[in-house]
Amino acid sequence: MPLEARVKNVLSGDTVVLSHVTNRSQERTLSLAYVSAPRLRREGDEAFAFHSREFLRELLVGKVIQFQVLYTIPTGARRDYGVITLPGTNASLPEISVQEGWSRVREEAGKRADESEETVALLERLRALEAHAQSEGKGIWGAAEESGRVETEYELEDAKALVDQYRDSKLTAIVERVLNGDRLVLRLLLSPHEHLQTVVTLAGVRTPAAKRVSAAAAAAAAEGKEQPAEPYGDEAHAFVESRLLQRRVQVSLLGVTPQGQLIATVLHPNGNIAQFLLEAGLARCFDHHSALLGGDMATLRHAEKSAKDGRKGLFTGLVAASSKGGPAGADADYLVSRVLNADTLFIRNKAGQERKISLSSVRQPKPSDPKQAPFAAEAKEFVRKRLIGKHVKVTVNGKKPASEGYEERDVATVMQANTNIALALVEAGYASVIRHRMDDDDRSPDYDALMVAEADAQKEARGMWSPKPPKTKQYQDYSESLQKAKMEVSILQRQKRVPAIVDFVKSGARFTVLVPRENAKLTLVLSGIRAPKSARNPGEPSEPCGQEAHDLANRRCLQRDVEIDVETIDKVGGFIGTLYVNKENFTKVLLEEGLATVHAYSAEQSGHATEYFAAEQRAKEARKGLWHDWDPSKDAEEEEEEVQAVPANGHGSAESEAAAAAAAAAARRKDYRDVMVTYIDPVSARVKLQQVGSGTSALTEMMSAFRSFHLNKANETPLAGPPKAGDFVSAKFTEDNEWYRARIRRNDRENQQAEVLYIDFGNSEVVPWSRLRPLGPQFSAQTLKPQAVEAVLSFLQFPVAADYLADAVGFIGEQTFDRQLVANVDYVSPEGTLHVTLLDPSVSKNLNHSINAEIVREGLAMVPRKLKAWERAAADTLAHLRDQEDEAKQERRGMWEYGDLTED
Repeated sequence: MPLEARVKNVLSGDTVVLSHVTNRSQERTLSLAYVSAPRLRREGDEAFAFHSREFLRELLVGKVIQFQVLYTIPTGARRDYGVITLPGTNASLPEISVQEGWSRVREEAGKRADESEETVALLERLRALEAHAQSEGKGIWGAAEESGRVETEYELEDAKALVDQYRDSKLTAIVERVLNGDRLVLRLLLSPHEHLQTVVTLAGVRTPAAKRVSAAAAAAAAEGKEQPAEPYGDEAHAFVESRLLQRRVQVSLLGVTPQGQLIATVLHPNGNIAQFLLEAGLARCFDHHSALLGGDMATLRHAEKSAKDGRKGLFTGLVAASSKGGPAGADADYLVSRVLNADTLFIRNKAGQERKISLSSVRQPKPSDPKQAPFAAEAKEFVRKRLIGKHVKVTVNGKKPASEGYEERDVATVMQANTNIALALVEAGYASVIRHRMDDDDRSPDYDALMVAEADAQKEARGMWSPKPPKTKQYQDYSESLQKAKMEVSILQRQKRVPAIVDFVKSGARFTVLVPRENAKLTLVLSGIRAPKSARNPGEPSEPCGQEAHDLANRRCLQRDVEIDVETIDKVGGFIGTLYVNKENFTKVLLEEGLATVHAYSAEQSGHATEYFAAEQRAKEARKGLWHDWDPSKDAEEEEEEVQAVPANGHGSAESEAAAAAAAAAARRKDYRDVMVTYIDPVSARVKLQQVGSGTSALTEMMSAFRSFHLNKANETPLAGPPKAGDFVSAKFTEDNEWYRARIRRNDRENQQAEVLYIDFGNSEVVPWSRLRPLGPQFSAQTLKPQAVEAVLSFLQFPVAADYLADAVGFIGEQTFDRQLVANVDYVSPEGTLHVTLLDPSVSKNLNHSINAEIVREGLAMVPRKLKAWERAAADTLAHLRDQEDEAKQERRGMWEYGDLTED
């Protein structure tokens, strides 16, 4: 009675392995009765052996057939011989095989005396079919024997060379054995006469191990020494075997394992077997192959996810991970406040809360690896330049457990301008990719792209994969001693806005900065202010608002690219100057926040006094920081220094008036300076002064070099483009056709002309662009600060009428032109304007005998009726000026020629 079975595989052109239709573990070997086919042998195949087997394989593998055993030979391993009937047909084997010439009838067949009639009839049919095949030249009876030989290699000598040779093409192969769910023995059909049989690992997946019996333990398998299967290992093996064993597949060679085995994608006509394994939950994605698969790895990840979601196979007991969103939820906006190293950042949310995160799935150059460690600084700088102070989107992917002294922290994907920073790091060769456990889901969503990027960086020898170590930048600490500071200060003073990096914030107004182009490290102290000190050690008290100033400096300046202007040095090697963050003067920021106060003298020396006083005033009015309880009336009282003005009506005791006058005289400021008046504003009668001294001598030397520079035809370089308001330039003065330093006030693009202010003399004019040149760095405002200082003549109120004002301006010019004078600085306004009393040293005996008094005496100015506190402190001078004013009224001089203008 015929039996039914499924053909598992074909061993040769005359032998098959059958398995039970429902229970695949039950197997038996069946050879075709009375025939033989060429043998496949490791030491060398017989001619047409592969072709003969191929005929049977394509006809039978995977099909359910009926078979009948005709006889059994018990010698050695038991083997059954019989016939096979194909389903749905009357065709049977071995008739078809003999008919097509792929097997021959055995010579000894039918020679036994007890053969049945059916056997004899079968043999007669077979011999008739064989004779017909011979006459037709079919199969083994056809072409020359050599054309039927196939050279099959079983040893893979150079796997990498083979991969390189066939990387961009697909090979046809036959699955000879399934060793495990992810390892197959393939016969690669390299050419019609050249085959390679070798082990191939499926790309992108790992399956549990199936039951194994080692060669040494094969004999002892019955004693239970076989290696048991891992959970779902046998199921994965059976899954692949049932679908691929002895099937023809398409193979793409991708790489080589560390053990020298090929890594490949195996495509069944229905698709990638690796994907089907993952969808069934019988495998996990294998990260190490991500770089080989590239974008195809995403398909495998999706298949694995579908198995996880469906709780299939390996993921049957999977517990859903808890939400991993950060405090502000996934994909939240943050600002990068500090870069600890290439893979660890400090980020701050809109509420100002700071937290530490690590970049998902990447690691900075290992400090313990002598080849990687030298690249750590470059890697950190790579991240700092791209992220510090920038807004980023952060998606928390999981947590990094505490280990090796490091605390637990979040791992996250950081996106800046649609760029994954971790991916950019890896692409540049400044980070390696962490090899996660297969069940570790706390990883980057772009993990496969990271693996591909790492492989490319290694191939291109970028970053830490380069065989050459980087050139380490050594910074010289010039603030280490006063002697070193003196060596560097002159170099920095000659340069304008030197690029630097804030390496450390010591306090609100004290920083450690790096100057890369000078290889210099220095301590920078902000000029023009006094900032409260923060506590140096925990437990120590800080000055009021000291910690707030320190925190503000950390938030705005730490690790930022900045510019510095160095003015001088202090007694211990600190460099005093200005710090610009994003083109903004940070000193001004501190003042506007009320976290510093103006130091008048140093502010004036820095050239920023006007803006510093204005910033401080805004902080006062807003009651910020140090000025939270500011009272304007108290400021006025302090300025008066408790001096009471003389009663306007003249009443009161002589003793009290004399005492008040004496106190006022004693309180008046005495600050004498040698000056020259360089310009008088015809609209306001304000003046511009040059202070005679080192500044004017330096200006004289500079102007000499300046003229020589512009006489040289090689320096006739026009501006690179239209000037901008605030730019410093060389301008040719219309009156004498000489070149002077100037600053652009306003720009008229239509007429191609600009209004310029001559910074060393105070006058201004409109000139065409053709009379402007770039201002060389040797003549910049940093080399020598502008020499023209704005001033107002103290205690004077000039007439409003244009005629009298013009007379006043003319008189001041007569008294001051080309003369060296002495100015007493009575007061410095918050904007930095000097209020001065001008004295002619050849005739003035004291402060009352001044040019100011002469202007009042000529009737060209009056004493203000509303006095400020500092003016009221000069009671003696005011009394003298009022006497001069009364005399001018009586004599009808100047503005008084038609009577007293102040009478109702």
